[in-house]
Amino acid sequence: MSDDLLIVGAGPIGLACAISAKRRGFDPLVIDAGPIAAAITRYPVGMTFFTTPERLEIGGHPLVCSGAKATREEALKYYRGVVRAEELRVRTFVRLADVRRDGDTLRCRLTSRTADAEHLAAKVVLATGYFEHPNLLGVPGEALAHVSHYAEEPHVTAGLDVVIVGAKNSAIEQALNCFRAGARVTVISRRTELKPSVKYWLRPDFENRVKAGEISVRWGAAVTAIDAGGVTISIGGRHERLPADKVYLLTGYRPDFDLFRRAGIALDQESCRPVLNPETLETNVPGIHMAGSVTAGLNISEVFIENGRYDGEKIFGDPASRTRAEAAYSRETRATGE
Repeated sequence: MSDDLLIVGAGPIGLACAISAKRRGFDPLVIDAGPIAAAITRYPVGMTFFTTPERLEIGGHPLVCSGAKATREEALKYYRGVVRAEELRVRTFVRLADVRRDGDTLRCRLTSRTADAEHLAAKVVLATGYFEHPNLLGVPGEALAHVSHYAEEPHVTAGLDVVIVGAKNSAIEQALNCFRAGARVTVISRRTELKPSVKYWLRPDFENRVKAGEISVRWGAAVTAIDAGGVTISIGGRHERLPADKVYLLTGYRPDFDLFRRAGIALDQESCRPVLNPETLETNVPGIHMAGSVTAGLNISEVFIENGRYDGEKIFGDPASRTRAEAAYSRETRATGE
C-alpha cells in the first residue's frame, strides 16, 4: 500500500493538518490508534472546554454549541462533522508501530485488530498527542482491573468507594461527577492545594464539597500500593489505607518517545523535545514532520488545540502562510497564558 502522505493522529491537530494538505493538492491518509478525536473521548462525560468555541475550530468550519463554551459531546460531534465535510480519508483503530526511512521512501508498519500491513509514504506527519501513554506511578497493583488511568462514565461508580489520584482539571471534574453519581470520593494529591490553573467554575464547587465533608482530600500524600479493596498512601510520615472499589490514576500523560526514537528522531536528552525545523516542523529524518503537543516533548502544556491547529500551515504552506501561522500560534499561546 502506498500514499504520498500519511498523517498519524485523527485528533483536532491531525485533522487540521489533513485539511491544510488537501487544500494544496494532497490526498492524505489519516490513521489513528483510536477513534476520531480520541483524546476528547477520554475527557470526563459532560466536560465543558475552558476555551471559547472559535478557538477550537479548524478548516474554517464554525463550531456551534448551545452555551458560551463547547462541551465534550459537542466537540466530538463537530470533529466528526469536519471529517465528513472535508471528505477526509480517515482509518480509525489503526496504529503506527514503526516508521523508518529507506532511500526516498518512508516505510511505515501499521497494525490493527485484524491485520498488519506495510505502508509506503513520501511524507509522514506525526500528530499522535499523548493521551495513549499515561504517567505510571510504578506502585504495586497499578495494573489491577479496577484501576484506570482515564476518566469514565461516573454512573458506574454509584454506591462505591472511589479514590482519585491527581488534582488537575480532569481529576477534579471526575471527583465532582462521581460524587454526584452517588460515590464516596477521596482525592489524593502530592500537592498541598489546588493549582491556579483549575477551571474557575470547578474550584468553588470542589472546595465547597470538601468543606461540607462530601468529598475527602488527602493533600501532600503519595500512593504506595493498590490492592483489590483499597489504596495505601504515605502522608505526614505515616501510612493510611483507604477503601477503594474503583481507582482513577489521573496523573498526566506523555508522548510515545519510544516510537520517535525508533524512527531515528533526535530528542533533547532532558526535555525530550524533538529537533525540528521551526519553519516546517520537519525532524532530522527527512520527510517526517511533527505537529501539536508532541513538538514540545515533556512540556506538553505548551501546545493545545488553540495554537497547535496552525501546524498544518507550517508544514504544507508557502512562506507567507507559514508566517501567518506562526503569528497566529504566538497570539493563541499568549492568550492561553502558556
